[in-house]
Amino acid sequence: MSLAIGFGAPLVLLGLLALPLLVAWYVQQQRVRSAAAAAFAAPRLMPSVAPRRPRWRRHLPMLAFALALAALVLAAARPQRTVAVPVEHAAIMLATDVSGSMLATDVAPTRLIAAKRAARAFLDKVPKAVNVGVLAFNNHATVLQSPTRSRGDARAAIDRMAVSGGTATGDAIASALTALRNAPGENGRRPPGAIVLISDGTSTYGLDPVEQARAAARLHIPIYTVALGTYHGTIRVPGPDGQDRVERVPPDPQSLAAIAHASGGEAFTAATTGGLDAVYRRLGSQLGRRDVHRQVTAAFAAGGLVLLLAGAGLSLRWFGRLI
Repeated sequence: MSLAIGFGAPLVLLGLLALPLLVAWYVQQQRVRSAAAAAFAAPRLMPSVAPRRPRWRRHLPMLAFALALAALVLAAARPQRTVAVPVEHAAIMLATDVSGSMLATDVAPTRLIAAKRAARAFLDKVPKAVNVGVLAFNNHATVLQSPTRSRGDARAAIDRMAVSGGTATGDAIASALTALRNAPGENGRRPPGAIVLISDGTSTYGLDPVEQARAAARLHIPIYTVALGTYHGTIRVPGPDGQDRVERVPPDPQSLAAIAHASGGEAFTAATTGGLDAVYRRLGSQLGRRDVHRQVTAAFAAGGLVLLLAGAGLSLRWFGRLI
């Protein structure tokens, strides 16, 4: 769980500038007291006049007062901590490229098999309250499973993915958006949504993916893209003479990054099976949660009051006065 501290009224923190003034005033008061004591008795007679001097105890109440002032100023600034909590009824679409280039073996054992394994691991990381849908795309997009809490149904959909054809990334985004808009919500409101799109190449068919990403941004649905593969990846394709030829299938991280940026999401690259697993683990922990602000003013105020009472109590007990 992530944790951060902020303030609802940060300008109040300017009150902390009073602390140096308080310290300066206290030092001046100590000098005045020392001068008064020196006028009352010669320094060489002080041990006989005041054999038991307070030493460090003299300053302890003022230290408590200074800390109390700091805590009360912080309380007045309305401190709040930001924590990540699971989002109920959130929906995520896993959109996986199943074009022919996903047969490349540069990501062992093949790009598609590695993508399937990572997707299954992703399901284990996402909070159980989150609905996950599965979509495969090549020349066109196919929703294999609408967003559901059933991890068994989602895994079965992942297992049905098979390689063929080209890459219609824009169509995949459009289909994922439709599935998320139709996802069951609460009180008539559409649940928060996100798309995780994994691909290894440039879009070659259908709709403009960047335009579809902008449509996702208008719906507040970010797209998290994963560029899979290395620049040395190859596949074998039938040649015109009936002989197989080797064709390079490098990934296109720039195009996928443009999609993520246009949607307000984030772009990742994965050149190995371990790298892909790491990306999906991170996304599984990140998605399905949202940041909420929780006030901690009472804790600071209570701490300030305790310090104030402690300082007053020590001063009265040791010196018979508040300061």
